[in-house]
Amino acid sequence: MAIDVLIDSRPRIRLPRIVAGVAAVLLLVALCILGWLYWVARSALPQLEGTLQVPGLTASVTVLRDDHGIPTIDAANFNDLFFAQGYVTAQDRLFQMDGMRRYAAGELAEVAGPDALEHDRQQRILGIRLAAQKTIETISADDRSHFEAYARGVNAFIESHRNRLPIEFRILGYSPRLWTPEDSSVIGAYMVQELSTTPQQALVREKVLAKLGPELTADLYVNSSWRDRRPTVARPTLVQDTDDDDDSDSDSSVARLASEPSPEPVREEILPGLYRRETEQSWLRAQVADFFDDRPLVLGSNNWVVSGAHTVSGKPLLSNDMHLGHQMPNLWFEAHLRCSVPACGNFDVAGVTLPGHPYVIVGHNQRVAWGFTNLGPTVEDVYVESFNDAGQYLTPAGWKSPEQRQEVIHVKGRADVAMDVTVTRHGPIVTDLVPGETRKLALRWTLYDGVRTPFFAVNSAQNWEEFVRGFSELDAPGQNVVYADVEGNIGYHATGKVPIRASGDGSLPENGSDDAHEWTGYIPFDKLPSVFNPPSGIIATANSRITPEKYPYSISTQWDGPWRSARIYRVLESGRKFSVADMLSLESDIYSDLDRIFAEKFVYAVDHAKQPSVRAKAAAEILRQWDGRMTADSAAPTIAVRGRRELVRLLLEPKLGPGPDTYTVLLHSRGSKDRATPADGPQSEFRFSWKSSHWMMETVWLENVIQHQPRRWLPDDYPNYDELLNAAVERAAAAPDAPADLNSWKWGSANPVEIQHAILGRIPLLRRWTGPGLLPQSGSRLTVKAVSRTHGPSERMTVDLANFDHSTLNLVTGEAGNFLSPYYMDQWRAWYENSTLVWPFSPPAVQRASVHRIVLESAKEAPASPR
Repeated sequence: MAIDVLIDSRPRIRLPRIVAGVAAVLLLVALCILGWLYWVARSALPQLEGTLQVPGLTASVTVLRDDHGIPTIDAANFNDLFFAQGYVTAQDRLFQMDGMRRYAAGELAEVAGPDALEHDRQQRILGIRLAAQKTIETISADDRSHFEAYARGVNAFIESHRNRLPIEFRILGYSPRLWTPEDSSVIGAYMVQELSTTPQQALVREKVLAKLGPELTADLYVNSSWRDRRPTVARPTLVQDTDDDDDSDSDSSVARLASEPSPEPVREEILPGLYRRETEQSWLRAQVADFFDDRPLVLGSNNWVVSGAHTVSGKPLLSNDMHLGHQMPNLWFEAHLRCSVPACGNFDVAGVTLPGHPYVIVGHNQRVAWGFTNLGPTVEDVYVESFNDAGQYLTPAGWKSPEQRQEVIHVKGRADVAMDVTVTRHGPIVTDLVPGETRKLALRWTLYDGVRTPFFAVNSAQNWEEFVRGFSELDAPGQNVVYADVEGNIGYHATGKVPIRASGDGSLPENGSDDAHEWTGYIPFDKLPSVFNPPSGIIATANSRITPEKYPYSISTQWDGPWRSARIYRVLESGRKFSVADMLSLESDIYSDLDRIFAEKFVYAVDHAKQPSVRAKAAAEILRQWDGRMTADSAAPTIAVRGRRELVRLLLEPKLGPGPDTYTVLLHSRGSKDRATPADGPQSEFRFSWKSSHWMMETVWLENVIQHQPRRWLPDDYPNYDELLNAAVERAAAAPDAPADLNSWKWGSANPVEIQHAILGRIPLLRRWTGPGLLPQSGSRLTVKAVSRTHGPSERMTVDLANFDHSTLNLVTGEAGNFLSPYYMDQWRAWYENSTLVWPFSPPAVQRASVHRIVLESAKEAPASPR
C-alpha cells in the first residue's frame, strides 16, 4: 500500500525573526523621529556670536551673554534698546511668549484644539484682551514708543526665522502672528490675573455664612493674628484691640474664641454628595486654570531689606524670591539693559523681565534696588444683577439695557464658536463661569479701568522720591515693594489701586440694583502703608497682613498667614551682621513654626488620650524628636501636616457634612434686604476640599481654635480637645497610603516638585531632556522656602548695595526655551540645591563674565510694523 507524503518545501518563518524585524522597524522609525526632532530643535537655536543684520535698528546694538546665557544689551537710544530687548527675548522665548498671549487672551483653541475651548470661553467672558486694549490707549507717549519698539524687535525675529521656528510651533503645526503693543499689554494683564484673588471666594463665603451663621463664619474668616509682623510697625502687637472700630482690617476672632462658649446656630439639613474633579485628559487641561475656582490664591513670595546697621558691609542688603507657578521654561527672563549715553540719562538696569513685555520688572539700576511680594488686595467684586423678561437689568435710575459683545473663538479642527457676552455697569456677566449658579453675576475688577505701567520710571529712578513717584502708577497687580539705595536708605510702599466702597469690603456678593455697595474711589497712593528708614533698620513682607492698627481702609479680606513673615523677622532681628550668603540661607529656610506647634500638641494629646493606638503612639514618638524643619528625608513633617489636615476635617465635617475628599453641598441661601437673593434662595454647588487649604487664613483659625478650645467648635463625639487631637493623629497614621513603618513616610515624596515642558514632556523620546520631572523637595507652603508640587520660588535675588557685583540671582531652570541649548536647565541645580549664581553688573565685571558677543546691525529693510 503506497502512502503519499506531502512535504511543504516553503521556508518556515520563525516568530523571533518577526519580532526582531518589527522591533528593528520601530527602532528605525523612532530614530528617524528623534533625528527630525533634533534637527528641528537645533535649527532654531539662536545666533549668539558675530554680526547680524537686523532690519529696523537705527544704530548698532551690542549683546554680551555670560556663561548662563544672560544677555547684557547695550544700545545708543531707547528705541533701539527696547527693539533689541524684544529681539533677544524672542530668540530664546518666542513660543513661551506666544503661548502666554494666547493663554491670556483666550486664543489657545485656535492652535491646541477643543481641549482649550472652555478656558478660551472664560478669558473671552472676562475680556482680558479688551482690558489690554484700554491699557494701550491710556499709557504715556514714551511707554507707547517703547512698546512699539519692543514689538518691532519681536517681529524682526519672527520674520527672519519663519523657516527656523522653535520646535513647539512645528509640533502644533502653526506659525506665530506678528507681535503688537497690545500683546505686551495682554502679557501684563496675564500677570494681573495670576496674582488676583479669585472672586469665587465671595461666593463660597456666602454659602458658609448661610450654613454656619455669622459667629462661626467670623471665626473661620479671621483676618489678623497676634503673630502679624507689619512692615510699618516696629514690634508686633500681642493683644488685639477689639474695641477699635476704625481698623477695617482688624479682627476680633481671637477675643471671641477666648470668651465664654456660646450656643451653636441651628443647623439646617444639607445634601452631601461626593464630588471629584474631572480627571485631566490632556496636557492642555493641566495647564489652564479656572478663575472662578474655590481654591485660594497660591502665595509664598518673600522680600526684605536690612540697613547697613545689620550687614557686614555697612550698606543695605535687599532680597526677594517671588513664588509663582512652575513652568518650562521658567517664567522670568533675566536681562541687563543699558543705554549708557547722556541722552538716555545713563540708563542701566538689570534683573528679571517678563517675556513679551519691555523693561525690568524686579532688580536694580546704578543707584536703587527693589523687590516684590503680592499685596493680595480685594479688587474684584461680585454683584448680583436683577434682569427682567425684556433682558434689561435694574439700576438706581431704572431698567437699563446691557451692552452685548460677540466673541468668536477659532477652534483647530472644528468650526468657529460664537458666543455673546453681556456687560452691565459693573462688568461682564460671569454666571456661566460658576457651576451650578443661576443668578446673574457681574464682575467688577480694577483691571477693567486700564492698567498703567510704571516700570520705565522705576528702571530710571535715582532716589526714593523718583522711585515712589514711579510706583504710584502701578495700578495692578497690587504689590508690596521694598527699596534700598547706594546712599544707605531703605523703604517700603504698598502699591496698586484698591477700591473704597460705600459699604462692605468685597468679601460677599452684593446687590447690583442699588448704589449701597458701589466703589466711591480708590485709596490714595500716599495713604497706602509705607515707611522710609525705620529705626529698626529692618523691613520684610510675605503676603501677610501689612495694615497697622486703626488703618482707616480695607485693603484685603484675606491676607496670607503670618508664619513666613514672623520667621523672617525672627531671623533678621537676631542681632547678627548679615552677608549675601546669609540672605540665601534665609530664602532657603525650611522651619515651619505652625507644624512644630501642632506636633507638640499632637504629642501631648496622644500622651494624655485614654486609649491611643500603637500607630498613634509611634507617630507621636516621631513627632516628639522633630525639630520643626520640613526636610525631604524626614517622616515627621508628613505626620504633622496629615494630622493637621485631619484635624480640619474633624472640625468641619460636623458643620458642613461628611465626605472623604471633596464635597458638593446644595445650600439654600436665605435672602436679605441688602442682597439680591431670591427669598427661596438659589441652589448652587458649594465645594470644600480637605486636600488643600480652601481659604487664606485657615491656619490662623485652626491655631485659634486649638489654643482657646471654644465649646462651639468641639465636635459632639469628643469629650475634650485632647481626644480630638489624638483622633486626628489616629486618622493620619491609619491613612490608606501610610506605610507600615511610619518612619519611611518621607516628606520629600509627599510634597515633591514637578516641572516638565507642557508639550515636549509628553514625548517619551524627549521627556528626560525637557524638564527636571518629579523630584522630592524640602520645605512647605508655610516655610520661608514656600513650595508645593507646582509652585515655588520663581527666582532668588539678593542685591548688595555696597557692591552690585557681589549680588546674586538665579532662576529655576535657565534662560533658554530650546531644550538643546546649554542654558535650558543649567540653573536647575542651583535652584534645587539652594545655591545661587553671582550676578555681575559693572562694565568690567560684565566684560569678564561674557562668553558670547553679537552685534545687531541696522539693515535697510524695515521689519513688519506692529498692528
